[in-house]
Amino acid sequence: GVIDSPDIPLNVSRSYLQSDGNVKKISAHITKKVADKLAEMFKKDRADFESKWSDLKVFVQYGMLSDDKFADKSKAFTLLTNTEGKHFTMDEYQEKVAALQTDKDKKVVILYTNNPEEQFGFVKKAKDRGYDVLNIDGPLAPHWIAKMEQSMENVSFARVDADTLDKLIQKDEEIPSKLTKEDEESLIPLFTEVVDKEKFTVQFESMSEKDAPIIITQPEFIRRMMEQQKLGGGGFYGAFPEKYNLVVNSNHAKISEILGIKTAKSKERKVKQLADIALLSQGMLKGEELDRFIERSI
Repeated sequence: GVIDSPDIPLNVSRSYLQSDGNVKKISAHITKKVADKLAEMFKKDRADFESKWSDLKVFVQYGMLSDDKFADKSKAFTLLTNTEGKHFTMDEYQEKVAALQTDKDKKVVILYTNNPEEQFGFVKKAKDRGYDVLNIDGPLAPHWIAKMEQSMENVSFARVDADTLDKLIQKDEEIPSKLTKEDEESLIPLFTEVVDKEKFTVQFESMSEKDAPIIITQPEFIRRMMEQQKLGGGGFYGAFPEKYNLVVNSNHAKISEILGIKTAKSKERKVKQLADIALLSQGMLKGEELDRFIERSI
């Protein structure tokens, strides 16, 4: 549009205009008008608004990150989309998942994926438990999630592959382990030997027998820092190394079988195969290691 104002000089730099008080007032008014128009569209025809949301989303997220007043107004029409393509306002979604996804500290844990295809196995496991998973992608997603956690009380976001489900949504009840501490201590060196020690931390967890024997996760905090680094954060974020957890399911039958194997070589072969399957499921088995896995499997 065109702005006609005798108070704003014509031949000035952009930086001067950005710091000009009159321009700031005009900017604040335009931001309010945009928020009001979006709210009107949402109330008038929600179905039509939902059909446009994929195009509007990145602009609304940017507005929420750059202007607190816009962020407050936009809570009424900002939509969350789950992996089934259904849309919810933030209040609607919090109410939907509160019953099952509230942890022992009374905090609602919102599970999300940024790539439903790549993280299909994790999403499926969550759905099998009755949990709902959001699809949150886009260049501003890491920053927007952090903003939402600051503005929503007793709510945290966790990507489905950040940890085991029992760790992501911790309940009071715990699943007992089939392995003793001595069993785990004897197995840890076997798993440590078959992965990159600089990149992976081996840990045992008591999970459901139906879960995979090994799950590879990346801590939510480290992954967010790395994502911000990729988006141009640089500096401090560059200090974060690529780190993953190799989580061994102490209740899976395949893990118990390893204890009964007599020879060290056969044990190592079994452990290597299970670890490679976990890496393969995450798209992390490549090059020579992938070729060896295929030959060994054949």
